[in-house]
Amino acid sequence: MEASNSRSNETGAIGNGSETDLKVHVFSSSFELLEKLHEKWSLKKKPYPAMYSSIFGGIITDPAMMMIPIDDHMVHRGHGVFDTAIILNGHLYELDAHIDRFLRSAAKAKISPPFPRSVLQSILIQLTAVSELKKGTLRYWLSAGPGDFLLTPSGHGNSAFYAVAIDDDFSQCKEGVKAITSTVPIKTPQFATMKSVNYLPNVLTKMEAEEKGAFASIWVDEEGYVAEGPNVNVAFITKEKELILPCFDKVLSGCTALRLLALAPKLVEDGKLKSVGTANLTVEEAKDAAEMMFVGSTLPVLPIISWDDQPIGDGRVGELTMALSDLLWDDMVSGSEIERIPVPYT
Repeated sequence: MEASNSRSNETGAIGNGSETDLKVHVFSSSFELLEKLHEKWSLKKKPYPAMYSSIFGGIITDPAMMMIPIDDHMVHRGHGVFDTAIILNGHLYELDAHIDRFLRSAAKAKISPPFPRSVLQSILIQLTAVSELKKGTLRYWLSAGPGDFLLTPSGHGNSAFYAVAIDDDFSQCKEGVKAITSTVPIKTPQFATMKSVNYLPNVLTKMEAEEKGAFASIWVDEEGYVAEGPNVNVAFITKEKELILPCFDKVLSGCTALRLLALAPKLVEDGKLKSVGTANLTVEEAKDAAEMMFVGSTLPVLPIISWDDQPIGDGRVGELTMALSDLLWDDMVSGSEIERIPVPYT
């Protein structure tokens, strides 16, 4: 019995023997717990070099201490919003646009930030500098905050801001992928246009695609119009060489998608595209497109070569898709300083 209990205590596993024999370990002190947490990270490269927590009031570089309180309403009620930005070549790409969307989501979720916008931005820039990452992602959350397990945060009313710098490698996507139509119910516009932490529908639709050998699923709204992917927008090039993205009134307005719409007129000037814009597209119209792509921060453009096992165009990566990808990637790497905020690394 002692051996069985010891094994369970050492591994943290439950079910190695009779459940009636199980004795759950009680940590005698915070020092013992911290030692256990450090064991978890001791042999690993630090995927999260730095985290900011308004609860702690500063930046944390020890991954064992990167935690969120269990009574945080973002944890047990999903009452929180988030956003992300790209770290590339010592710059934060489109941070301003992402913070603007972040604050719009917060207003829709009825969460007031603990700091003004300028302070939030300063924290994110300093966090990136401390992380010393030249390439990665910066993800940040605004929560209704910790304090109790009630449905609403009215008992305490103190929001919390968290952010983490993630060591994430990404490169320009050049290979085509498959997509399917999602059977998971689409979010209503109220929630689809808000970047909240309530991502269970997104998770399920992504898992559905992976189970069927596809990269991602695509939502179609109740009127039969193409909406979006689980964490990406979709875009199409018609046979008339028109770049069309679904309207943003019922889907999240992706910052990268909006940037694509701003850059793509260069291809119109060059005579490669006829026009650029947004419109409602039926599934039939969309599947008849010459080219199709996912659009998102770390892609930034991912060619789609088939949808529901039906080839898009000739079933190969399209030249215009890659031309758009080049536009975005070049903008990320060497775009204007308006889009790229330099990070003062020490």
